[in-house]
Amino acid sequence: MRPTLPLARRSTAISANVGLGERLFATSEERDFARLVDDGLALVDDGLALVEAGLLREVAFGDDVADVTGRYLLDAGGKRVRPMLTLLTAQLGDGNTDQVITAAQVAEITHLASLYHDDVMDEADLRRGVPSAQNVWGNSVAILTGDLLFARASQLVAGLGERAIRLQADTFERLVLGQLHETIGPRDGEDPIEHYLSVLADKTGSLISAAAQMGVIFSNAATEYEQAVRTFGEKVGVAFQLVDDVIDLSPQPEETGKLAGTDLRAGVQTLPLLRLRRLAEDDPESAALLERIERDVDDTAAEAEAEDAARDLDDAIAQLRDHEVTRATLDEARRWSREAVEALEPLPDGPVRKALTRFAESVVERTS
Repeated sequence: MRPTLPLARRSTAISANVGLGERLFATSEERDFARLVDDGLALVDDGLALVEAGLLREVAFGDDVADVTGRYLLDAGGKRVRPMLTLLTAQLGDGNTDQVITAAQVAEITHLASLYHDDVMDEADLRRGVPSAQNVWGNSVAILTGDLLFARASQLVAGLGERAIRLQADTFERLVLGQLHETIGPRDGEDPIEHYLSVLADKTGSLISAAAQMGVIFSNAATEYEQAVRTFGEKVGVAFQLVDDVIDLSPQPEETGKLAGTDLRAGVQTLPLLRLRRLAEDDPESAALLERIERDVDDTAAEAEAEDAARDLDDAIAQLRDHEVTRATLDEARRWSREAVEALEPLPDGPVRKALTRFAESVVERTS
């Protein structure tokens, strides 16, 4: 059992890391619960601090090159959404046990590994406001760093037993299948939007879902909570990515240094563009905007100094940002968020369910 926990904190590391602040824990009772989540193991510092310390330890490989490349994106920051959810759902059971802390580390290291690989495949210039790893060291080093991190996550999960190994393997399979399906695109006769949502469920939702489930499993919480938090995590993951599609259309220089439409410029098919493509079949104005975007993306890719094409693309992206398809994308994100909250029905009333509900709502309210 956990002893009485200290109460003198202004805010929690968990809520601060996901940018929710006082909105997540509004009442005195909820703030006390936030402290419970944050403090983690008895007689030790708060749970997220334990996870963070473990991450620094686990991305050390005893190699002067790997130690630098492996810590690169960890040091660059991140919201730590996945370990936060593991810690939060663990409060449905015994709290932040040793296994819960390890599971939270597994979730974040797996996520970090996927970022190295994603950036190579997407040819991304920036990640978390810094040059992407392949821009610093090249594709081969970035890929091998991701492989090392996946290996370290596997070492950690092996210590959690067969249940964790199977869950991690299933999740890793979905991550890879999601990336594969995104790469090859929809098959003949497959609806592009349904295909895209399926990719998001695999690439983003699966790991968030697994992170939430591990909190239940390794805190010895009631087994009937597992499916609820699994469904919650996957739907929140899809909502999170759909909001990213909307945010991509707005410049975020103070956050990432990225131009508006970074994904579009890289040829990524986001939901606003897919919806625009569908609308363009019957709407001449949408067809004209789609043609402008595709033409200007090609022109700027072919000529780095094509200032006129770049200005035209900036204007086209601004029009897409204000278009009904972008509003529809945000509505879609809100629908997934609502369904995530509905999935929590089997959970008992109380601060865990309330915090998860506010988390889902805040995902679609964010602007960065």
